[in-house]
Order: sequence, then structure tokens, then C-alpha cells
Amino acid sequence: MGAHELQPEPVGADGFAPASPQGIVVGVDGSEHGHCALVWAAREAKRRNRPLHIVSAYSVPIFAASGLDGGYATIDDSVVREGAETILQQARDKISGYDIEFTATVENGDASGVLLELSESAELLVFGTRGRGGFVGRLLGSVSSALPAHAKCPTVTVPLVCSDRLGEPTEDRRIKAEQAKSAHQAVENVVVVGVDGSEQARVAVLEAADQATRLGATLRIVCAIPQFSGSLAWVPAPLDRKALAADIQVTLDAGMDWLRSHYPNLPAESKLVDGSAVEVLVAESRHVELVVVGTRGRGGFAGMLLGSTSDGVLHHSKGPVMVVPDRDDARLADRDKFGPILGAA
Repeated sequence: MGAHELQPEPVGADGFAPASPQGIVVGVDGSEHGHCALVWAAREAKRRNRPLHIVSAYSVPIFAASGLDGGYATIDDSVVREGAETILQQARDKISGYDIEFTATVENGDASGVLLELSESAELLVFGTRGRGGFVGRLLGSVSSALPAHAKCPTVTVPLVCSDRLGEPTEDRRIKAEQAKSAHQAVENVVVVGVDGSEQARVAVLEAADQATRLGATLRIVCAIPQFSGSLAWVPAPLDRKALAADIQVTLDAGMDWLRSHYPNLPAESKLVDGSAVEVLVAESRHVELVVVGTRGRGGFAGMLLGSTSDGVLHHSKGPVMVVPDRDDARLADRDKFGPILGAA
């Protein structure tokens, strides 16, 4: 069976209203980055048995007129919309072979604003690392930086460098050269999640565990301890890295026990490493299915793993990255029953 497009339901006598997007939302703009994100999203919709909502957003440029008759000129709205409709048709054609249900709409407005609004009712939001310029309008460029921090649901950013994994060859010479360097590395069926002892990190772990379950993958929990730097100059006594590592390992072990209580059949492992969190997670992204981080984490010398780090990972990752927003989860309540929590009183 192929993809099946769902039709919007009529609302009143004046026309149609788009269905509130449940399931997975993906932003497309006709670029290679957008196509790569679309293929990943279609596969994820199949894995989750959830509908896919494809959206292309556009805004009409306004130009300041020059000369004595100063004023403003706009491009015909219909011309821009036709371009967006063409992009949407290309997206329909690309996923036609997937056995999923989907909807596809063109939205008038700023891409970030459109996708952010859709995230309020979506299960997952997917987009590429950057997109094309021009009329249809930078759907995936600055958007990939803005959305993870503000979206109401988890987001997945899909870089073009992993297009070869998805069977989407690219014409970008720089990307081709980078792919050639890592062509010998097999992609492990592993989901990696970065932790730093914060509750936000535990939320990310739970989401990563769900994703590993869907993929039939192993979950790898990674905590990075950065090297001493000037930012730690306020520490009143010499930093005993061995003692610090031992303390963190105890909390990691306790966290693993907690995780296994909720996912007894999930293969899982933990990894404590020296180094920058960004560098560690980017290195992992080269050969795993997915890297998961939270939107923010704790400060202090245990690592700031999930704050500004999530932005660094997004910009340099060699594979898909999921960013999980802060939220309540009943499973967090029993974490303290399994042992010490980093930074807890």
C-alpha cells in the first residue's frame, strides 16, 4: 500500500478548516534538507503508526520602492502560493510509497511561527538543518535554531549529511566529501541520550527510551565531564576529578536502576566520558540512529550538558537530533527511591 492523503473535514457552510495536526508534523521547502527531513518523518510516522502532517509556509515579501514616488511594492500572493503548492506536491510524490496516512497544507505566515503553533497539538515536529532562500522563504534555516527551544513537543532536526542513510543522495559537494570520510562506519542501532543529573535530563531519558523501543535499539546514556577551565575558577578547592567521576558514576548507576524499573526489556548502557559535551555527542552522532538532548540542564562543573550544549549539538551533529522540552512525567516521582541524585540536598 502507498501513502493515503486524508481530506479535511468541512466546518460550517463557509468552507473547510484544516484538521488539528495530531501525530508528526514536518516542514518542507523544496530544498534537499527539507526532503531529507520529510523521508525521516515518513519513516517515523510508519514506526509510530501515526499520521504525518506536511506543511509548507510562505510569506509575501514587501519591497521598499526607490525614486521620487517612495512607497512599498508587494509580490502577487498567488504567485508565491503557487510555488508553495508545487513544493507540497513534490513532497506528496516523495512519500507516495510509504504506507501511512498524511495531510498536506500550505500556510501563510512566518515559518517559525507556523511550526511553533502546530507544535502545540503535534506529537513530534521534524525539520532540516537549513533550507532555501527566496520567495518560499527560509523554512528550515533559522527555524532549526528557533524551534527546539520553544516548541511544545519534541523536535527532530535532520542534517543533510545523513542523507545517505536515508537513501537520499545529495548534490552538495561538501556534504558528499564528509559522507565519504565516514562511509566505512556502520550506523549502530543505538539511541544516545545526554544527561547531566538534572530533572530535564531525566525527561529526555524517558523520551529516548521510548524512541529506542520503537527502533528496537539499545539506549546509551552518556554523561560528559569537561576539562577544567577558567569558567570553574570560582571552585574554592582543587577539583578532584576522580572523586567527581566516582560520585557521578554512583548517580548514573542509580539512574539506570530507575530506568530499568520502567523499561525492564530495553537494552541499555551508561557511559561516563571526559570531554566537552558537544564534542562527545557530536562524535556519537556519526554512527548512531539518533542523539537525544533536553532543552536545558544544570549549571556547574558536572557539565551544563543540556543548555547551550543542545544548540551546539544541533549545529554540528552528523545525524538526527531530538530535543525534548521540559514537561511533567509521573515516572519522575520515584527516581529518588533508587539512589542518590546529582546535586540533590
